[in-house]
Amino acid sequence: MGQPNHPPGGRMTARAVVRLGLRRGVGLPSVIVMTSMMGFGSLAADGGISFLTALSASALVWGLPGQVAMAELWAAGANLLTVVLAASLANARFMPMAMSLFPLMRGGTRHRGAPYLLVQLLSVNTWAACQEIFPAIPLHLRVVYYTAFASTILVAGQIGTGLGFFAVAFLPKPVTLGLIFLNPCYFALLFAGTRVRPYVAALLLGAFFGPIIYALAPEWSLLLTGFVAGSAAFFFFDVRPTSVSNAESK
Repeated sequence: MGQPNHPPGGRMTARAVVRLGLRRGVGLPSVIVMTSMMGFGSLAADGGISFLTALSASALVWGLPGQVAMAELWAAGANLLTVVLAASLANARFMPMAMSLFPLMRGGTRHRGAPYLLVQLLSVNTWAACQEIFPAIPLHLRVVYYTAFASTILVAGQIGTGLGFFAVAFLPKPVTLGLIFLNPCYFALLFAGTRVRPYVAALLLGAFFGPIIYALAPEWSLLLTGFVAGSAAFFFFDVRPTSVSNAESK
């Protein structure tokens, strides 16, 4: 994406960082999220979920796999506990993302409870964008950028959910599913363009193991594929080189 523009004097201000986050959030990231959430909004309306519940899911679950699981189980008449557990497991990927991103914003807020609110804004879009731009932003202003960018994406998701909910009568089911599929395609392209080798390795391994695991355990395929591919990439690029270098030093 390139480096951010610094104001005269070479010092970044909070206002400049807010503008930067809003400017980068509006555009392709927001368009992709909005169109993907249109797919979820249509699924929610088709499954008998109310408009307010659909909007709440986009804001609180805030992850398409979990939201799709919620819509499908809701339509099937599953109890609330099952719906919550399924959505939580589908969005389990947010835990390692939060653990890797939030230390990069340490010191950006003085209130101890703030991270619990900020983590609700986290998405794959936001995680990837912040990982790329944070080295160019002062430590104490990173939480400002994160909030501006993530809030823009969240608003786009709410708009997309509303549009999809009321457009269900005009959108055929294949189109709805296609809109949802835009999101993982965009993430795949996003990670494929990175120069961080573990990210690329995890993406390729996930593409390889995903169909195999789905054939063996479709209900757990998303969670297991992420665990297998991510763990393998971490082992080969983080653990194994360290072990080899230690052995060579002896």
